[in-house]
Amino acid sequence: MASKQKNMTPQQQSYQKLQQKIELKRPVLKNCLKAFLVGGLFCVVGQAISYFYIYFFNFTEKTAGNPTVATMVFISMLLTGFGIYDRIGQFGGAGSAVPVTGFGNAVISAAIEHRTEGFVLGVGGNMFKLAGSVILFGVFSAFVVALIKTLLGLWGVL
Repeated sequence: MASKQKNMTPQQQSYQKLQQKIELKRPVLKNCLKAFLVGGLFCVVGQAISYFYIYFFNFTEKTAGNPTVATMVFISMLLTGFGIYDRIGQFGGAGSAVPVTGFGNAVISAAIEHRTEGFVLGVGGNMFKLAGSVILFGVFSAFVVALIKTLLGLWGVL
């Protein structure tokens, strides 16, 4: 940093000092704690929904995952539609981007944003702008992992 300041003009140095003086100090530990709590709360809700499906609908631990994921996506879409998920995201930061609920939020946010352009070109055309890349790379990654597992199985490693 000292060598950089030697190469700066006096005006640049004074600007640098001013910037450091008025720059907001971010409460990193507080933000991390809030993200941890919000993400953990989402996971607790997901686990409760999973137990609900196991207890009331006779799912097993293996089969309860799919309806649980669908329910979590649906809940995040409802919360986004009512404007609640945005407030949760402002408070919890990255903790609100837990993959399943973050995916639901991304899909419905784009749909809400482009609804004035019509259902086909607005909602349908823009709904998967952000979520489309998630779907694409998720499917591609699953294919690569399955291919590696199959090859390792054929070679007798697994």
